[in-house]
Amino acid sequence: MLELSWPWFLLLLPLPVIMYFLPKAKPKGDGIWWGNSEHVINHQDNKAISKRPSLGYLCLIISWILLVLAITQPVWLGEPTKVTPSGRDLLIALDLSGSMQVSDMALNDQPANRLEAAKSVLSDFIQARRGDRIGVIVFGSKAYLQAPLSFDTKTINQLVQEAQIGFAGEQTAIGDAIGLSIKRLEDKPSDKKVLILMTDGANTAGRVQPLQAAAFAASQNVRVHTIGIGADSMIVQSFFGPKAINPSTDLDETLLKNIAAQTGGEYFRAKSTQDLQAIYQTLDALEPTPTEDIWQRPLTSLFHWLGLGSLVFLVLSLLASQQLQFKKSSRRSSAPHRGDQV
Repeated sequence: MLELSWPWFLLLLPLPVIMYFLPKAKPKGDGIWWGNSEHVINHQDNKAISKRPSLGYLCLIISWILLVLAITQPVWLGEPTKVTPSGRDLLIALDLSGSMQVSDMALNDQPANRLEAAKSVLSDFIQARRGDRIGVIVFGSKAYLQAPLSFDTKTINQLVQEAQIGFAGEQTAIGDAIGLSIKRLEDKPSDKKVLILMTDGANTAGRVQPLQAAAFAASQNVRVHTIGIGADSMIVQSFFGPKAINPSTDLDETLLKNIAAQTGGEYFRAKSTQDLQAIYQTLDALEPTPTEDIWQRPLTSLFHWLGLGSLVFLVLSLLASQQLQFKKSSRRSSAPHRGDQV
């Protein structure tokens, strides 16, 4: 269904017609002298042609109509969609530091790095959270807002999939990620504010200490669930052949446990993709969505399409006018010049 935001601008549509019927300015002088009769004939032909609407004139009228319609800010209301609001504001803080490229996970029986596994599991989790407002924060050496809180889980999921290792720096600013999350949640009226923080390391950067940020989160009623990601064992090739190492030696589990305990959240350890899937299923149970439904209709703005169409027809009008002027000048230059005989 089409809806106009500013319908009163439609009153401008007849403006060109009104201007057309306004009294025209009269030319000064009593008459015009023509050098010979052929000029008179050409003048009469041009008058007859001018009475017919030209292509340029029609394009100009269409351009004006489209411009007025664009000014009214038309929007197309899509089909109603069911949304289940829970009043819960849920932020996901995703680590993009350099260590997230360690390939100690698996997807579809193929080796995958930690970020690829996290994004795959997050995709299912986000799409299942119908009704929650979800946002995404990415952090490395600094923390950035990747996606603001929104019910649009499809767009949120797309922005998560676009995140890449190194976007926020190579180090890990856990405290800054928590601090930015609190800033994005503090003005929200919801009393159900949740942060899910996923990292594979320790706090090595940032201006805010993680435990100080956690204390402030607790004072703001923000519950923080922490996830430590990374396998305990990994086979690597060395000079002496295959060797088993622990790729998660940098993971500060004590810090993540303290953050979760201080804010009333839970700490989870994800050593594999299957562990991540189980963790997010547990989070679904810890932070459930209610069953009360509301309906929303998506809005699609048509302003830019109408504005572009108006511009196209305006250019066509100018081109048609130039072509008409060229034809007239060609006709005059090709007419023979003969003097009148007395």
